[in-house]
Amino acid sequence: MSKNLKVVLVGLPGSGKSTFGRQLAEHLGFPFLDLDTLIEVKAQSKISEIFAIHGEGKFRELETQVLNDVLSKEDSYVLATGGGAPCFNDNMDLINSKSISVYLDVPLTSISDRIRQSKVQNRPMFSGLDQGEITLKLKSLLTQREYFYNQAKIKLSGEDFSAELLLYELINQFKN
Repeated sequence: MSKNLKVVLVGLPGSGKSTFGRQLAEHLGFPFLDLDTLIEVKAQSKISEIFAIHGEGKFRELETQVLNDVLSKEDSYVLATGGGAPCFNDNMDLINSKSISVYLDVPLTSISDRIRQSKVQNRPMFSGLDQGEITLKLKSLLTQREYFYNQAKIKLSGEDFSAELLLYELINQFKN
């Protein structure tokens, strides 16, 4: 395909960016990167601690800085972003200018089930919420963020998408 192919996954928390990203990276033979992990390494602090101590504004600054750093690398990789990453500081424009962006558009009921079944303590945004509250929170996030997600170059909708399907879409991107 391309010597330096960067695939950046965007979507709501729980949409499968990390899980699918790992599968896709393995399929492509590329490294998998997680933006939140890269931020934690740079800050030498957990995301929840950054929010608690410095606030969301400082976190978003750091997020943009780390995103810019990783997108400036001349390597091929698959990157999973945090759910809010594309929505601040012109990050979606940055992502689209330096990579192939992919929006994982998963039904809210599926995401809500995933979040409920996973370790909610790993998702502070949903901690202490019941199933209905999780769904309402997701609806609110989608309303705020969908404008940015829909700017992605590729949109995969549904619950079950495969690396093969995305490869087909990537090939079409290069043809166009």
